[in-house]
Amino acid sequence: MTQVAPVLTEGFILLVEDQDRTRAWLTAMLTSGFPSYRIIAHGTRAEAVEWLAMLRPGTDSLYMALVDIGLPDGSGIDIIRQIAVEWPDAIVAVATIYDDDRHLMTAIAAGARGYLLKGDPPDILAGCLQRLARGEPATSPAIALRILAHFRDAAERHMGADDRPHQQSLSPRETEVLDLLARGLTVAEAAARLALSTQTVSSYVRTIYSKLGVSNRAQAVVEARRRGLG
Repeated sequence: MTQVAPVLTEGFILLVEDQDRTRAWLTAMLTSGFPSYRIIAHGTRAEAVEWLAMLRPGTDSLYMALVDIGLPDGSGIDIIRQIAVEWPDAIVAVATIYDDDRHLMTAIAAGARGYLLKGDPPDILAGCLQRLARGEPATSPAIALRILAHFRDAAERHMGADDRPHQQSLSPRETEVLDLLARGLTVAEAAARLALSTQTVSSYVRTIYSKLGVSNRAQAVVEARRRGLG
């Protein structure tokens, strides 16, 4: 009788996602992108932890894990931490709807190498998974922008006065307008206080932003407070 050769795989890819439809299309994406791996999909934290406990150290290879954060019985962050400790060579990424700093930074600190948003187009997600497979960190475009903004803001907070980009000096009237903005007045209220038209004050505000090198009121107020205004 002819023996059937066993199907050889290079290891496992763990998918943890509680929504049935999302789990199905993520499974299909992983199967298509990584055909030589066996995809193991679970819908809860408990199921994933139980499956990880069954892996045989030194025999079974966990190649990748794609983990949702918000699971019905706990946080996917716990799974990420466990894998980072027990399978340090495994590629771990988040697939989530959360795009805020708290979830992002917590996942990275736990050991995630990628942070993907499930709302992104499939080709974007597939591209991120392939970059992870090449050993490159990968995030959704919106998350990459958020990371840049986070570190830019942190750098600005720690800059000394001599390190800040050169700023043009404000005229006395521009300083008045900035002071009123820092006190919480709207453009219309500032215009009434200064007996100017709203259009004129709006023009001053645009000039102030340009001279300070800022792009919104919140940043302008920070600069105003640094100058002792407000």
